[in-house]
Amino acid sequence: MGKLQEFDIVFANNKVVYSPGDLISGNLKIRTGNSLQYKAIKVNCHGSCGISNKLNDTTRVLSEQYFNSTLSVADKGTLTAGEHSFPFQFAIPAAVPTSFEGPFGKIVYRIKAFIDTPRFSKDYKTQKPFYLLNILNLNEVPDIEQPNHAVTTKKFTYLLVKTGTVMLKACSDLRGYTPGQVVRLATEIHNKSGKDTGSVLASLIQKVTYRLKRPVYDLRTIAEVEGAGVKAGKHAEWREQIIVPPLPQSALGCCGLIEVDYFIQVSLRSPEAVVTLPIYIGNIAVALSPCSRSLASSSQYPSTQSPDHITPSAPPAEHHDGGAAGGPGPGANEEIPTKSHSQQDPSGQTSATMSPSAYGHAPGQRGVGGGPGGPGGEFAGAAPLFCVSTGATVPFYSEGSATPMPTSCSLILPPEYSSSDYPHEPPPSYEESCSSASPRPNRIQ
Repeated sequence: MGKLQEFDIVFANNKVVYSPGDLISGNLKIRTGNSLQYKAIKVNCHGSCGISNKLNDTTRVLSEQYFNSTLSVADKGTLTAGEHSFPFQFAIPAAVPTSFEGPFGKIVYRIKAFIDTPRFSKDYKTQKPFYLLNILNLNEVPDIEQPNHAVTTKKFTYLLVKTGTVMLKACSDLRGYTPGQVVRLATEIHNKSGKDTGSVLASLIQKVTYRLKRPVYDLRTIAEVEGAGVKAGKHAEWREQIIVPPLPQSALGCCGLIEVDYFIQVSLRSPEAVVTLPIYIGNIAVALSPCSRSLASSSQYPSTQSPDHITPSAPPAEHHDGGAAGGPGPGANEEIPTKSHSQQDPSGQTSATMSPSAYGHAPGQRGVGGGPGGPGGEFAGAAPLFCVSTGATVPFYSEGSATPMPTSCSLILPPEYSSSDYPHEPPPSYEESCSSASPRPNRIQ
């Protein structure tokens, strides 16, 4: 670095995670071995989003800027040999999105410092990233504590002349979760045919939309669990759960170029039938009402019985045919066994890296008494380590109430997270589901 022995940006209290509206402050540390003339020493605070239509391409096709502020900490002079410190402070705007990094774009925030030197001399610059967490409070999402239902009926022909009908119904206990919480799924399959069905598959899917002129969809399977098929003429239920790993939150507010959505997709391999349950992933857990908490404690899993009025989660693969499918009855004839789970190790135990006890609360999160992850909840006594995933690739750890710091550990990503082809056709959005379905779907009798 020539005459410069040190040129570094140091954040106050070593804080690296901020919220919209915060003040970000620190010092610019400079150490020189010899005197150094300068025209100006400046510090810049910058936040922007850029996206591309090519995988891991640094060239931005579209971009948007959230703020760009420059402060001159010293004007024209000479730095004597030794150590120098220049304080800086910037106000982060109130309307900025959470940090995010994906294969086709990113939302980044940086502090940059410059030393402009006289003509023919070498200029110096350095930069350091910081991260923004715009808290998504799930309690502000309408109907978030209600179960999420979806149902479809599939008619198919087998043995060339025979016709069969299979009803597939799925329900999750809530419509929103935080990392470390458990998604409880209840699936019901009514096989009114003489042919066994293929296996049933439940997946937690992330869809990231990059809003280019021709949108690019990055679709990834985060976790997957597989159950056995249903015998001919049988009515069966499958109850399973998926632990939400550290993931970017849904709804990157204030960002017009990147959207993040999540789905629980339940499907039959044969005959092909799919239902989709849109869910939210946020930072503040759902505070269950006393009534909802009482129902949750009485049964570990939601009921697949649909209420009279349901806003469809996703349009059915085919038009409902409740009469053909038959009613669910007081109970299923049999339970569907689970064949495999991506969150389990070979011994059949839930992987420690995916265990609810490995997670706690993010900065600003409030615990929900009696709920998962909250004081007195089923995950009470969890380890003090918590994880904050402010982006697709940014892990943070801390103990107790200390300020979270980035670690040098490998990225926290499920095994299937990085293996996918591009682009993908995404599942329907919540709005598309509602607009393409009838105002009042048929109730399964």
